[in-house]
Amino acid sequence: MEETQSLDAAINAFISPVSDFITSIIFYSIEISDIQFPLIVLWLIAAGLFFFIYLKAINISRFRLAIDIVRGKYDQVASKGEVNHFQALATAVSGTVGLGNIAGVAVAISMGGPGATFWMIVAGFFGMMTKFAECTLGVKYREINNGIVSGGPMYYLRDGLKAKGLPIAGKILAVLFALTCIVGSMGGGNMLQSNQAAVQMVAVTGGSESFFAPHLWVAGVVLSLLVAAVIIGGIRSIARVTEKIVPFMCGLYIITCLYIIFSSYTKIPSSLMLIVDGVWKPDAIYGGVLGVLIMGFRRASFSNEAGVGSAPIAHAAVKTNEPVTEGLVSLLEPFIDTIVICTMTALVIVITGAYKIEGSNGIQLTDHAFTNTVSWFHYILSVTVFLFAFSTMISWSYYGLKAWEYVCGAGKWSKLIYKLIFCFFIVVGSSMSLTKVIDFSDAMIFAMSIFNIIGLYLLAGELKQDMNQFLHKIDTGIIKKHT
Repeated sequence: MEETQSLDAAINAFISPVSDFITSIIFYSIEISDIQFPLIVLWLIAAGLFFFIYLKAINISRFRLAIDIVRGKYDQVASKGEVNHFQALATAVSGTVGLGNIAGVAVAISMGGPGATFWMIVAGFFGMMTKFAECTLGVKYREINNGIVSGGPMYYLRDGLKAKGLPIAGKILAVLFALTCIVGSMGGGNMLQSNQAAVQMVAVTGGSESFFAPHLWVAGVVLSLLVAAVIIGGIRSIARVTEKIVPFMCGLYIITCLYIIFSSYTKIPSSLMLIVDGVWKPDAIYGGVLGVLIMGFRRASFSNEAGVGSAPIAHAAVKTNEPVTEGLVSLLEPFIDTIVICTMTALVIVITGAYKIEGSNGIQLTDHAFTNTVSWFHYILSVTVFLFAFSTMISWSYYGLKAWEYVCGAGKWSKLIYKLIFCFFIVVGSSMSLTKVIDFSDAMIFAMSIFNIIGLYLLAGELKQDMNQFLHKIDTGIIKKHT
């Protein structure tokens, strides 16, 4: 037992200094009203707001069109790609609907109070527009070789900026994005998921008496083997798994949340008032309105990844000849991820009063909210946590692999090396402390957005032109809807 505990301690001792250094750089902050405001959060807020105005709120006006496209109402015969619209959405949603929706929401509310929920919803709303922009470009500039699709910010940064007369800047930004994506796939797309899945595995198998309690790395090994079994098959294998897992896990989680919420229906009005009051009259947990806003936006941005550049890698594989169709499909991600699932989690935590419990954080807080209603809901949460973590890891393995191929080549051994490294970091994440994992994960995910959003701004003009041309085809019947 002492040997396994010392192994966990050794992993923390090795990784923590690196995590602290990277986090301090990415989350450089300015002080406003005694609150540390990370500039990276402002960077993401500004992008969502800009595209909401510049693209004329297409997330509202064409929301129904997005649903029809997912349903296959505008599918065209002989479209290029590897997966259909629903599979692409399921793969991307599985990458965003992870433990950020459970553990991340709990962290936001425990630190920022109920009012953080409102700002998470706002972040998700504007994030729909950033997601539309990046995924449209992801499909437009993808490469297809022998039926295998490669796409994402690496390609629209390189090729899109080259077309604008900025070839050197494009190549530099593409490589920098790819490098941060590789490391990001190890952090938020991997380590946080394995960490919280391991914690829940301990809780459901006996707590401190569990076999896994002093053997967290063993839980990581189990997860890594399961992930390896799926990712060996590539995007088509991943899509086949996610299209089955995502509807099931989202449905199971939402039904359970709704049961808890309506079991305490008399508390719904007061809970909603706590959220509304907390927006402008926050608890002194995180230093006032600005602090609550920052916490809400930070956790929502981590959860839905709008502007990060991960989703375009999955959406690039879609079967379509019209890039804007997948941009519209992709804006459903932040809606599902943040506006629906994160809000459900938040309401459960607020209604049950779990956020007031001291000494709990992350998944433990949400677990208490579930168990407080019906004791055996503890097991439903455990299943959901595992599925959320598993689906996120397999999707992020694909994102990281495509970035790895861009930098290191797509040879057989090159791919195998990446997959082995990815599975190793599942074990590392399971053994680290939650605080270190969250800080490192946030830093890596947000680092990707720096280079991605620069490209989105530079390509905004052609994006708007492509959008207007596509909508004209829809409105005039050039592209017809199937009955």
